[in-house]
Amino acid sequence: MTIWERSHECMAREELEQLQLERLQATLNRAYRNVHFYKKSFDAIGFVPEDLDDLPALSGLPFTTREDLSTAYPYEMFAVPLREVVRIHSSSGTSGNPSIVGYTANDLKRWGGLVARLLTAAGVTREDVVQIAFNYGLFTGAFGFHCGAEQVGASVVPTSVGNTGRQVTILRDFRTTVLVCTPSYALRIAKVVEEADIDPKTLSLKLGLFGGECWDEEIRKAIEERLYIKAHDHYGLSEVMGPGVAGECTHRTGMHVSEDHFVAEIIDPDSGEVLPNGRSGELVLTSITKEAFPVIRFRTGDLTSLDDAPCPCGRTLARISRISGRCDDIVIVKGVNIYPERVGPILKAVTNVEPTYQLVIDREKDMDSLGIRVEVSEAMFFDKMERQRALVDRLRKKVRDTIGLTPQIWLVEAGSIRREEETAPMVVDSRKEPFHR
Repeated sequence: MTIWERSHECMAREELEQLQLERLQATLNRAYRNVHFYKKSFDAIGFVPEDLDDLPALSGLPFTTREDLSTAYPYEMFAVPLREVVRIHSSSGTSGNPSIVGYTANDLKRWGGLVARLLTAAGVTREDVVQIAFNYGLFTGAFGFHCGAEQVGASVVPTSVGNTGRQVTILRDFRTTVLVCTPSYALRIAKVVEEADIDPKTLSLKLGLFGGECWDEEIRKAIEERLYIKAHDHYGLSEVMGPGVAGECTHRTGMHVSEDHFVAEIIDPDSGEVLPNGRSGELVLTSITKEAFPVIRFRTGDLTSLDDAPCPCGRTLARISRISGRCDDIVIVKGVNIYPERVGPILKAVTNVEPTYQLVIDREKDMDSLGIRVEVSEAMFFDKMERQRALVDRLRKKVRDTIGLTPQIWLVEAGSIRREEETAPMVVDSRKEPFHR
């Protein structure tokens, strides 16, 4: 079995924890000196980075949240001068200001190496053709896999997302062996393969690495049967690095966390108490090698558990279980995080007043869809059908430009959506679990 970086992925636990401690101490000092947010939060509790002398002491430090990153927009969380930042990405979602993340040249090299780890763990080699159907842009998914696959030495086909018919043509003609995308988009590709009357066994596909959405063994089985591949789970998020934080090996008994680069904790979402291994709770991550954008005890909002029992693959890195859900109100549509209560300001930018609205999420032909019901009020001042159509077009464009998804917009009568506790919720999600968190 090939292991990308055996010296670290198979390191004895005692040595690994010592390495984590040394890297954590260096990160805390750098963050304290260079990031005002961390200096202020550490000073507030009287913490001096030099005083941290063991890993459990990390649990005494304050959490970092998405709201903290949004408030620091755009560059206040950077720990290096902007001239040393060679790549800038942004998180998805509608959480006010987006979270802006930066990478030094060293960060990018490490990032590619960590993605190379998870690709190798899944069985990808330099002989493979990797088709990346994540969106290329400010999101981290596509670029992370692109760099990692190149480090492995595989051929990369950067198709991005969309135009599924063309994706299938490329799968067939380019003899793609590895598909990288969201699990829901993999099912959409499978649907188009079937509609084109293509036998998946005639394709060169053998592996798939899927993430960005929650999915379970039922979905894995459906993807494997319909595309005739082995499907692997992986985990990452822009605020911490992007893909490469964790991924499954060929035994697929959990996702190995790159603990030499990240310290993982599981906490009770309500109390913040650190939970023992095996208990399900919210995943908290601390980066310990990031230069441009270190994060300390970042609350991911993702629910999982941690297991450091030996894995048959020989890696000693602890594993996280499948992400089972979220402990906040984020909904995920086509891999994009959406804060429902923050859609209002987007609509207000068009209507001048924040309307009453409701998100309607569904799945059609294996693809998620987003709709928004918007109550019409007198303040919108339109009485002709063409003005209504113009408003719908403007709302659709504003949402698309802000969050990256094009929704359906339905104008409804005033008073038809109510937010009282016993009536209409802000989100109606009709999808079958587990694609949304």
